[in-house]
Amino acid sequence: MAKDTRYVVGIDSSTQSVKAIAWTRDGLPAAEGRAPLDISLPRPLHAEQDADQWWVATRTALKAVTAAIDPASIDGVAISNQRETMVLVDEQNRPLAPATLWLDRRAQAMTQELSDVFGAETLHGISGKPVGVIPCLYRLAHMRRHTPELLDKAHLILDVNGFLLRHLTGTSHATWTSADPFGIFDIREKSWSRPLLDHLKIRKNQLPDVLAPGRQAGTIHASAAAETGLREGTPIFAAGGDGHCASLGVNAVRPGIVYLNLGTAVVSGVWAAQPELSRFWRTLISPTGEGYLLESCQRSGAFFLNWFIDNFAGGRSDQRVFAKLDEAAASIPVGSDGVSVCSYLVGCMDPHWDEDARATFTGMAPEHTTAHLYRACLEAITLEFARSLVAVRDKRLATERILAIGGGASNPVWLKMIADSTSIPVTLSLSNEASALGAGIYAAVGAGWYQSLQTAAEGMTRTAGEIEPDLSTASAWAALSARQARVYAANRMLV
Repeated sequence: MAKDTRYVVGIDSSTQSVKAIAWTRDGLPAAEGRAPLDISLPRPLHAEQDADQWWVATRTALKAVTAAIDPASIDGVAISNQRETMVLVDEQNRPLAPATLWLDRRAQAMTQELSDVFGAETLHGISGKPVGVIPCLYRLAHMRRHTPELLDKAHLILDVNGFLLRHLTGTSHATWTSADPFGIFDIREKSWSRPLLDHLKIRKNQLPDVLAPGRQAGTIHASAAAETGLREGTPIFAAGGDGHCASLGVNAVRPGIVYLNLGTAVVSGVWAAQPELSRFWRTLISPTGEGYLLESCQRSGAFFLNWFIDNFAGGRSDQRVFAKLDEAAASIPVGSDGVSVCSYLVGCMDPHWDEDARATFTGMAPEHTTAHLYRACLEAITLEFARSLVAVRDKRLATERILAIGGGASNPVWLKMIADSTSIPVTLSLSNEASALGAGIYAAVGAGWYQSLQTAAEGMTRTAGEIEPDLSTASAWAALSARQARVYAANRMLV
């Protein structure tokens, strides 16, 4: 890089690691640092982290970046954070208890209780989220029931973004898109929901002020500069949740574009001008702050495929196991010769919102092979996504092109299935670190590199080749989708 090159830094504090990446004006990574995070599972249904480790890992990642480039060349910083994760802190920003993660299920009983109090439709309308255990709302209700003294003692209830901001700048803020996933944020009013806070007996001053995306959240103070290598006074800008940042990082916040992350979970998003509600998605505030993001999520994406490989196909120690299965699966016709799979290995979010749902394999006969089962796994995950797009189109929203990222996007057999089953072209996004790039885009706009988030996303993202759908297979995929969609209901009574 030239000596006069300027940078922004996107921090991605995800569930298992913290990454910090320095980006150039055209979206190229120039330096990066990483540090792992530990997850604690102290008892069934509990998933926790030591929030102080978020800061330790962030310091480590930032030190690697500032050792590689001149800190004086960094024009701004922004944070992408794991969503639905929270920590209660005292006035010195010290955690009062371990942070609870989005993976935590201890508050399952509170979903029905809060539905009885407010009505499921009311909760859905306020937060944009169908009733389900993941949003912080239900863990806060669980705390109010079981550890009220902890909730009352909290000076602030923070997401990861707010906790790190307090270490970096001395003050805490939430953003529209980091507060949104909490489930206590009114997505229309863009403010904390007074009815929900009153029910939880949470004071409004226990929650941070909320900023619009891209606004300046503060500057790096002296002690944070000494610990990270960043220059004192470097501005930090409001970004938000990792899924929000990822959709911005692939430039999918515009009409007609579908964002699809084929990762451990399979997450997709479509931009909408209005807060359209459905059980097929969670309605989120758009990463740009203008409009909304309709986000579908399958918890068991690549996680389900890896589980299948490890337990029934010889394991991933064979480095060619996926290549061999993909080659065999490609020669099997749509429908896997009658094998059907329900992929709800760890419960189901959309469209059923059923924590007790389980995975099943049905329709097997002596002629079926491991490749048939593998293909049926891919078909199940693919068609769950395809049905969510049908629901999107029912809202008269365009779905013209799919932008795919994540580990699964390197699988051409799977991408072809997605194109054929949806009848939509699939383009591979080159934004491999989409959440960190999305954070970088916020910082680039805040630093004045671009006039808007849209123009910044256009200037800092890239795509590769496109896979066209084979429209002659559309009827076969439609028939399979109808069959495969019935598997959950047919087997639910057995669980």
